[in-house]
Order: sequence, then structure tokens, then C-alpha cells
Amino acid sequence: MIYQKILQQLGFSKKEVAVYAALLELDSATAGEIADKTEINRTSCYDILDSLMKKGIVSKFKKKTKIYFHAGDPKRLISYLEREREEANKKITKQQQLVKEALPELSSLLHPQSTKPKVTFFEGEKGMREAYEDTLDAKKVILAYANVKTMHEGLPNFFPEYYKRRTKAGISIKAIIPQNEPSKERAKRDTEELRQTVFLPNSEMTFSPEVNIYNNKVLIASWKEKMAVIIESKELADLQKLIYNLLWNYLKKDA
Repeated sequence: MIYQKILQQLGFSKKEVAVYAALLELDSATAGEIADKTEINRTSCYDILDSLMKKGIVSKFKKKTKIYFHAGDPKRLISYLEREREEANKKITKQQQLVKEALPELSSLLHPQSTKPKVTFFEGEKGMREAYEDTLDAKKVILAYANVKTMHEGLPNFFPEYYKRRTKAGISIKAIIPQNEPSKERAKRDTEELRQTVFLPNSEMTFSPEVNIYNNKVLIASWKEKMAVIIESKELADLQKLIYNLLWNYLKKDA
């Protein structure tokens, strides 16, 4: 039956499903009656009933000298899942806090004296979102070559929220962008999104990837290939900043 597979997917054991289904049919029953119906020994039935009561989907009451168990409305399963979600969220929040406490010690294990560049690759939409999350740690202004059209086509549901979070974090950005309508429309929000924009001289000058230069890192995102790479190297980042600023000043002068 479908309900059996669904309940097992929710984490119920086969015996828990059997006991729960039996209770729904019997309405109220003793452990002995449930054991007879399910062919599960009485001792095991008590353990299973205890587990179902902890889940909040079975209750018990005393009638004369006997203890009866009652499953109630199956809608209780929704409440059970809501409680499970709350508990999972609490657990994740606690784990996040523990990781934050461990970060300073873990970070100290890195090799700060190493001069080798670090290269991190990201693939697919999920990976590219993760790459952009790194830019929210920028200490100063982000220098970007950005085509709003290809960015929003590549991650259509990501960037509007990303702009809000970057702005809330107080991270400003300079952007050299091509002359297309999505880019021009976005530039109208420069002030509210802490952005300075300069356009390439004509509409024929365009590009698809995006490049962000920040801290000692260079993020390169390829929208067509759905991949991104972050190169962490002070030497390379400084060179890219120099080239960017030369182009920025040239375009600003002729704007």
C-alpha cells in the first residue's frame, strides 16, 4: 500500500507502520489486541507504542484496570513533521554555532605563509551560487566586469536577492558593463545597490563571462559553461586591479 511506503520514507519502521495502521483500524485497543492483530509479540508492541507516543501520533488512557492506546486523526502526522522540522532547524543552528566557535582554531591551521595561489573550482548552478557567496566577504569595493543579461540568464533567481544582501553588508561595487537593455535597466538602481557603473563605448563591445576582483581573489564565472573559478593570489589580484583601474579611468574620462 502507498501509505506504508510513505510512512517508511518518513522514518517509520515496518513494525511501527503496522502498529499505527492497526490502531487506526481498531480505534482504541490494548497492547494485547494490537499484538494479536499485527502478529508482533506484546513486549515489542509496548516498545513500538512508546516510540509512536514520543512522535505524538499515539496516546494512551486507562479504562478500569486496562491501558488502551489510541491513534487519533492521521492529520497528527503533519504536526509530527512540523515538530521534526523545528528540531532539525534547532540542531542545524546549534551545529552552525559550534562551527563558528571552531573557525578561529581551524583557520589557524591554514598555511598563511604560503605564497602559492589557491584555485577553487565550482560547477553547475549550485556551485556558482556558492562562488558568489564568497564575494560577500569582500573587505573593500568589488571590481567587476559584468553583463547583467548573461548573469540573470545564468542564475535567474539568485542575483536580485544577492544584490540586497551585498547592499545590506555595505559592500560597494564598481562595474564595467556592456550596452544592453538589462544592464542599462540595472544601472538605474546604482545608488540603492551601492554600485558605480561605466559602460563600454558601443553596443558591439560585449562579453558573456563575469569577473569579480576583491580582497586577494579573482572570481571568473562562465555562464555558458556553467562553471566558476576563484583564484586566491595577491600577485594576480593586484595585477588585475591595476588593469581594471586603468580601463575604468579611461572609460570614465570619455563617458
